[in-house]
Amino acid sequence: MQKQSRYSNSQLHGLLLLMMSCYYNIVPLLGAQNASSTGLIEVDVGLILDLDDILGKMSHTCISMALEDFYASNLQTRTTKIVLHTRDSKNDVVEAASAAIDLMRNVQVQAILGLQSCNQADFVIDIGNKTQVPIISSASSPSLSPKDNPYFIRGAQNGSSQVQSLADIVKAFSWREVVLIYENTEYGRGIGPYLADSLLGVGSQVRYRSIMSLSATDDNIQKELYKLMTMQTRVFVVHMLPSLASRFFLKAKQVGMMNKGYAWIITDGLTSRLDSVDPKVIGLMQGVIGVKPYVPNSSELQNFTERWRKRFRRENPDVDRFELNVLGLWAYDSAMMLAMAVEISGVAQSKFKKPVSTSNLVDLAAIGSSEMGPRLLQSIKNTRFQGLSGEFDLVDGQLQPLAFQIVNVIGKGEREIGFWTRESGISKELILASNRNYTTNKEDLGAIVWPGESNLVPKGWEIPTGERKLRVGVPAKSGFAEFVKVKMDSETNAVIATGFCIDVFKEVVDHSLPYAVPYEFVSFESDRSGSYDDLVNQLFLGNYDAVVGDVTILANRSRFADFTLPFTESSVAMIVRIQDDERKNAWIFMKPLKMDLWLTTGAFFIFTGFVVWVLEHRVNEEFRGPPHKQVGMIFWFSFSTLVFAQKEKVISNLSRFVVIVWVFVVLVLTSSYTASLTSMLTVQKLQPSVTDIMDLKKNEEYVGYQTGSFVDGLLKRETFNPSKLRNYSTFEDYDEALSTRSVAAIIDEVPYIRLFLANPKYCTKYTMVGPICKTAGFGFAFPKGSPLVPDVSRAILNVTEGGKLTQIQHQWFGEEAKCAEQDGAKVTSGSLDIESFKGLFLVAATSSSFALILFLSIFLYDNRVILASNNSSLWQKLIAMAKNFDKEKEKTSDASKKTKLANEGMAVAADCPQSPTTNSSRLAEWIYIPDEGFASTETNTPIHETIEIVETSEER
Repeated sequence: MQKQSRYSNSQLHGLLLLMMSCYYNIVPLLGAQNASSTGLIEVDVGLILDLDDILGKMSHTCISMALEDFYASNLQTRTTKIVLHTRDSKNDVVEAASAAIDLMRNVQVQAILGLQSCNQADFVIDIGNKTQVPIISSASSPSLSPKDNPYFIRGAQNGSSQVQSLADIVKAFSWREVVLIYENTEYGRGIGPYLADSLLGVGSQVRYRSIMSLSATDDNIQKELYKLMTMQTRVFVVHMLPSLASRFFLKAKQVGMMNKGYAWIITDGLTSRLDSVDPKVIGLMQGVIGVKPYVPNSSELQNFTERWRKRFRRENPDVDRFELNVLGLWAYDSAMMLAMAVEISGVAQSKFKKPVSTSNLVDLAAIGSSEMGPRLLQSIKNTRFQGLSGEFDLVDGQLQPLAFQIVNVIGKGEREIGFWTRESGISKELILASNRNYTTNKEDLGAIVWPGESNLVPKGWEIPTGERKLRVGVPAKSGFAEFVKVKMDSETNAVIATGFCIDVFKEVVDHSLPYAVPYEFVSFESDRSGSYDDLVNQLFLGNYDAVVGDVTILANRSRFADFTLPFTESSVAMIVRIQDDERKNAWIFMKPLKMDLWLTTGAFFIFTGFVVWVLEHRVNEEFRGPPHKQVGMIFWFSFSTLVFAQKEKVISNLSRFVVIVWVFVVLVLTSSYTASLTSMLTVQKLQPSVTDIMDLKKNEEYVGYQTGSFVDGLLKRETFNPSKLRNYSTFEDYDEALSTRSVAAIIDEVPYIRLFLANPKYCTKYTMVGPICKTAGFGFAFPKGSPLVPDVSRAILNVTEGGKLTQIQHQWFGEEAKCAEQDGAKVTSGSLDIESFKGLFLVAATSSSFALILFLSIFLYDNRVILASNNSSLWQKLIAMAKNFDKEKEKTSDASKKTKLANEGMAVAADCPQSPTTNSSRLAEWIYIPDEGFASTETNTPIHETIEIVETSEER
């Protein structure tokens, strides 16, 4: 019986297929006869819509009117005519797929329109790729890509094209986090990754994703909304279609999430369909912001809208609320585009190319492939025209957005508040010019009424109702109570925190934030030296909501938490002892000048002495004599100027010029030396014992640091020996370690060091050296992405600029101690170096060199006869000139006397006959003698004898 029953069912199924085959084979024949009678080639096109849905009914009317309008114009030039074969998908994926297979197998349609559901389109697109039938759908999910599906034509904009407009709205109102709520469908899931990326690009993020099932009950929706209320984020982006969105906003109103402080943004899928949403639901959505594609107004659009209303009312008298939207316009333009493409491509009566074997009737391959599909597809992609929705231009198989309209749900509908374009960003008026600056300012939007009929912009987050207070972690430590101190209330067991950092936090949160933030302090204790890193890490672990204290902002800590702006300046420096042993140094007299200045000064002493000797050697008896006497004179004369004790007179004017300049140089040098040495002997006791951190490492000194400070890691990164590092917890520990020389220096942050040196007990013994590195300062820490960070940072600026921070500092730290030792330590004298006297030595070198060059020029000119001689070698010339240089130059008075006596001798000789010997000896003067070089006349000539007699008489 069972086999017979199955056999009967098989027969029935086969009979049904046979009847359908006969029916759909007869229809094309009738169509052919009709085509021949009208003279137009009829092209079969499928239309799959959900005819029970308001959008399906709207699209059906628009597509029908589009074909009628196309063929009503220029009918004489038309060669083809589209014949629509409509199927009802009944809002079911299987029904849509069955309808598509039916249309391809039995009607052999050349294209399929409709398929507004993403789930339905996904199945049919795969079928179209295999059968080469173009599928023109308005499904907007980014997961359906025309690039991956060559026969998919998106007659709408990609859903991802709106995400940047949504992100810019979030940026305009400085919201750091949003919650994305979407339906669990292909349409809902597709936008998530794109929106997350766009939000990251503007400094925001998707904090949480709430997925709503289409089959969710009201209780499920309400439960999810209560969960969202427990979160801090108050900005919600809703990506749903009207059917689920209507129930969602109804429950959101009931649980109190449509009140003041909340911000709701809806995507184009819902914004474009607001006209079809129940007016009661619209009343619940007051204050919602939405975006939708902009449709330029035109007379053609107004005329079509009037005609559409009349026809839609006639075809659907049971529909009470209906308005034409952009989805209907896209359906109209898609049908118009297909009709143009069919006409241009010259599609003739075409059949599907069947496969060789068709034995398997359920196999899609049995349908075959459209012969005209590739040509029609190319014609569709090349079609461009001005449609009712604007310019209809397919790029990569889909429409490109012109602009998005930003609306605010108010009253019974929506109100335009601005526009967004890819070139200009947000603007109050539509601006399509590409040369305008890109802006995302909230001032560029119109007035907005927010949920709860509020005019105040929601800050984007709230402390969740009914949740615990903000848990603020504070470090518990034994020392440095001026910065932060933690103790327990004996009665309530509550944590009581005091100190400079705590008072700053209270001033910022309690008096400077524009809203109330309840909080409670939680004590944090750690036995590890890196306790502050552990404290910040508690934020990453979710144990605290904030960390307050003397917490330094560091790069490695910012990986786990977000810091506010610093409320103190800070850097790292050293506390070292003040030493007074320098005056006991036996060689302290050498310290006023550095070695380079000592050597330079000595070299100039020798050089100046040499120059004066050269200038004075020929004319000054005191600079003549044996070689050892002359060398001694060079050193004696120049060094005696150091104490201005030189007794030798200088005769040459050039020498006098050199000596005057050099005495001035010596005066400056001695005065500077005296001042520096005096300073060292009187102020040098305030010199720090250590001036460079590298000296500590090189000498392997013990170094101290504050317990729990990041300085420990800093010193280890500087390759300090860990065994040489010691940690201390109080100022008393600092004093003991330094005074007993347990450590050579304490390295800590400047705020602690200043507080330490403000104590008169310590400022007389220690001083600060540095800073040795810069840090960002103290700041408050919050979890990554916390919306409190920008508001608290702005509040810190207000407290700082208002002077309240200075008052808190004076309250906890008081005035700095007035220590003469500290003031003196800042003016300690150092050794002088060559850099301070470069100009002085340049003047001395220039003057001495000038005098020396001038003397040599005159000397060479006087000996030009020797230089011009061609009968001697260079060496012989040098020897002759050296002898002339060594010969004492006659004084002017002595020379005049010798000239007078010589003239008298010549006059006497003139009365007597001159012997040939005399004449020849006079001519023989400066004749070169091979054995003796250049020489004058012999000393036994009459003239020389006369001169010698005169000189003898003068000496007598």
